Amino acid sequence: MAAADEFGVLTKAFTGLGVDEKSLISILGKWHPEHKQSFRKTTRDIFIEDERQFERWDDRHVQKLQQEFLRFKDAVVLWTMHPWERDARLLWEAVYKGPKYGILVEIACTRSSEELLGARRAYHSLFEHSIEEDIAFHIHSFEKKLLVGLVSAYRYEGPKYGEEVAKSEAKILKNVIKDGAKKLHEEEEIVRILTTRSKLHLKAVFKHYKETSGNYLDEDLGDHLILKQTVQCLCKPETYFTEVLDVSLKGIGHDFAKEALTRVIVTRADVDLKLIKEEYHHLSGFTLSHKIEEIANGNFKDFLLTLIARGDQEN
Repeated sequence: MAAADEFGVLTKAFTGLGVDEKSLISILGKWHPEHKQSFRKTTRDIFIEDERQFERWDDRHVQKLQQEFLRFKDAVVLWTMHPWERDARLLWEAVYKGPKYGILVEIACTRSSEELLGARRAYHSLFEHSIEEDIAFHIHSFEKKLLVGLVSAYRYEGPKYGEEVAKSEAKILKNVIKDGAKKLHEEEEIVRILTTRSKLHLKAVFKHYKETSGNYLDEDLGDHLILKQTVQCLCKPETYFTEVLDVSLKGIGHDFAKEALTRVIVTRADVDLKLIKEEYHHLSGFTLSHKIEEIANGNFKDFLLTLIARGDQEN
């Protein structure tokens, strides 16, 4: 292989999601000093040359590379955890390393009542206090009331709901939104409906809302992202997860956007990954496997593809 070709392969191995360990070993292992010097001089997005013509690693890229080496380990650790511990640790990080409202909403609204209760119990064991008190103490924005209500919920999961009550609550939502309240997260009726009603009941509410207003509820929520995420996670989780994957696979945002790729695939592989893959294909025109093949590297890529294939078998 010509040096220029090897430089391209090596640059790709160093970038993207994960690290291509096999390419690093096969190419770097046979290079002589002059090859490495040439690579340093021609790869200015990885190396810096000062006025003395001294080539050194860009510290920012070193930090990024260290993070990429850790992706495989983090994915394996997350996968092998008990689901309750996994969710508890994700909730803790969402509060203390954020706040990341989307993750709090995601776990509170896409888990069953028993799964959410288990995560709250695990949180007690791991951190010796509750997720409710941590949210109430550490989050100071107006989303606090909604978030505490969501993580505290223990929703009815049976087949019964009141059709007339659903119609009435659809009208309540329509009127509150029509009034143009700026802080919908603080509207008591919205918080009550979203934090207490069963998912089956809420689907009926949202259906009646669409029939009377002409729009889907999440379309009418404007810039209220946390409410949009709540509505999607409660009744259309595959749409929510597809949008999260789309952002992470486009490399948009900070490193936590990339972490979302691992989180979604690991936590949904045994649940609804098949539906998410179908929705992603419909949205992007690409299969999820193809996109990961394109942008991910090494053991990290192989592990994610294995979990995606498992999603076909389990769903």
